[in-house]
Amino acid sequence: MNRLRYFKTRIFNFIDWLYIPFQKIIPVQTFRYGVCGGFNTSLDIFLYFICYNFILKKQILNLQIVSLSPYIAAFLMVFPITFITGFLLMKFITFSDSQMRGRIQLFRYGVTVFVCILLNYIFLKLFVGVCGFYPTPSKILTSGLVIIYSYFSQKHFSFKTVKVEAN
Repeated sequence: MNRLRYFKTRIFNFIDWLYIPFQKIIPVQTFRYGVCGGFNTSLDIFLYFICYNFILKKQILNLQIVSLSPYIAAFLMVFPITFITGFLLMKFITFSDSQMRGRIQLFRYGVTVFVCILLNYIFLKLFVGVCGFYPTPSKILTSGLVIIYSYFSQKHFSFKTVKVEAN
């Protein structure tokens, strides 16, 4: 347990050091969310690249029952890893003051992630399919909207803190 506490302290110290130039313009929790989310997104993209290009070698994955395109198979391979790292970073770094039970946080985090996946799909279909926008700017706009939703849903639902009123 001491190693976990050591790593948590090191991560907090590093993020708080990065936070110094931003402390007058952004709350620390929002900054931590951005750093943790940015790290997890980078990890996701890196692992996706490795799985797609080197593990799957851009080939269809035949599972006998079903065949998966390499880009979907890579997503499915990486998703459990980044789901877990994202949850741990949110629970222990970004929203560490939440007193909710861990299994409730995990369930709520899963619900939020599922909604984020749906929002990505819906917004991309809307912006590209209905509005006729270019895919890359649509993905950027979609990501921005989903990140905003994700932050507030994590803060007020998955890892909400209960304020204790003084009598």
